[in-house]
Amino acid sequence: MASARFPITSPPLVLVHGLLDSPAVFNKLRQALGERRPHLLIPALPLRFGLTPIEQAAELLGGHIQATFGMEQPIDLLGFSIGGVIARSWIQLLEGHQRTRRFISVGSPQQGTLTAQPWPGRVFKGIAGLKWGSGLLERLNSNLDTLHRIECHSFYSAIDLAVLPGWRAVLPIGARTELPVATHPQLLRDQAAIRPLAQELLRA
Repeated sequence: MASARFPITSPPLVLVHGLLDSPAVFNKLRQALGERRPHLLIPALPLRFGLTPIEQAAELLGGHIQATFGMEQPIDLLGFSIGGVIARSWIQLLEGHQRTRRFISVGSPQQGTLTAQPWPGRVFKGIAGLKWGSGLLERLNSNLDTLHRIECHSFYSAIDLAVLPGWRAVLPIGARTELPVATHPQLLRDQAAIRPLAQELLRA
């Protein structure tokens, strides 16, 4: 079984990057974690500036998780920006809830964002999923049973101009923590955000 391959107290941790990011966006968070979360996966997802539909990116995420940790190994999952919606889609639509212990959303437009509204949805299918009232978000919010089965925590900035308004960057359930930073990139760069994120990821 996959769980036998990882005899550790905390499950592996999967980090999902944002739209214009690469796995390097998590470098400061990784430094804060040190060796205390050694089983770590940060897949590079081809989001193509928002052309890739979120559901397709979620399928790719699931493939990376399965290839790395097998079929059964429980995981913790953190998604940043659009990565949080991708991770949530994998949890709710692709049975990811069956192996997710803890889900952390960081600056993710879980309730949609006005900054996505001007982009043509027929072309930028990934960004279209982030619009207020998008079909994807309505589908995710219509049935929260799978989210209720795992521990959820949203971290956000109230003045995050990438998610507008900032208070929409929260999951419909679970704990919510406002981070004292002024911009979207600072959510993974400023120590005022890194410290509480690392603390949450190191919690037993």
